[in-house]
Amino acid sequence: MTTTPATAADPTEAAASPLAHTYRRVIASCEALSARVVSSPAEDRPDGALLDGAVLDGALLARSEQALDAYIDAEATRIRERHGHEPRRDVAASRALHAYLWSVSLLISGAWFLERRVPRIAPRDVGVDHGRGMFEVLPGEDFACLPDDPAASTPGARVVAHEEGLRAELRSAVADHVQPLLTAIGPRVRRGARALWGMAADDLISGVWYLGRMLDQEERAVRAAAQLLPGAVPPFPGGAGFRRLTGGDARSHTTRTRLGCCMYYTLDAAEACLTCPRTCDAERLRRLESEA
Repeated sequence: MTTTPATAADPTEAAASPLAHTYRRVIASCEALSARVVSSPAEDRPDGALLDGAVLDGALLARSEQALDAYIDAEATRIRERHGHEPRRDVAASRALHAYLWSVSLLISGAWFLERRVPRIAPRDVGVDHGRGMFEVLPGEDFACLPDDPAASTPGARVVAHEEGLRAELRSAVADHVQPLLTAIGPRVRRGARALWGMAADDLISGVWYLGRMLDQEERAVRAAAQLLPGAVPPFPGGAGFRRLTGGDARSHTTRTRLGCCMYYTLDAAEACLTCPRTCDAERLRRLESEA
């Protein structure tokens, strides 16, 4: 994903919409998250929801085969430009799905990790500038929080009693948002429900882990992700599954093995994902130690 500078939050907007400020914090903390906060939904803007207008909302992707194909076509074009070959259609669809799952899940989980808020993002409130791979989020008012949140009394806030209640809200918020898209794109990625929900779990966990590394809080992020998905919690078929590898210098490194495959290995076989089921522990250690 490309990097997009985050714009400074407007104090008036932040006061009126706590989630706008929260999303900007997430975006500013995540170099690889190509996203921006917007003030109107895609369908209400001149270029909104038109296949030649670049911006497609999440609800449209789930209900329109034409829109979904345009989104996948744009991903196939990026793959050709970056890797110099034509991807299989299911690979382009898998990569497009991965981009959506990772980005939207990180917006939701990032708000939870940074400010203990779990936003409910409606699919229509996520725009995808599919030509540039840029995600847009329209701040809503519906979010769960703990009793001590400064915004607990604002319209749309739903107070939960404890941290586990907030984690349950997070799992539900992500699952409810992505379910329509998983149903729509499943035949194009040629995967069944368990594999699709495995991808959703992987991207939820990897987003939390990534944010922790960006903030130099990896251990906290690993603990948080492990508590979020300690194992299979329906509809997610498996847990975070973090483990430690010890290298030749006696240094310990955190790793996990994805529940499913994001198909990146088909684009660059020499650089399969570090958490790919195809990547053995010896190779993981080699690459981790070379990066240290």
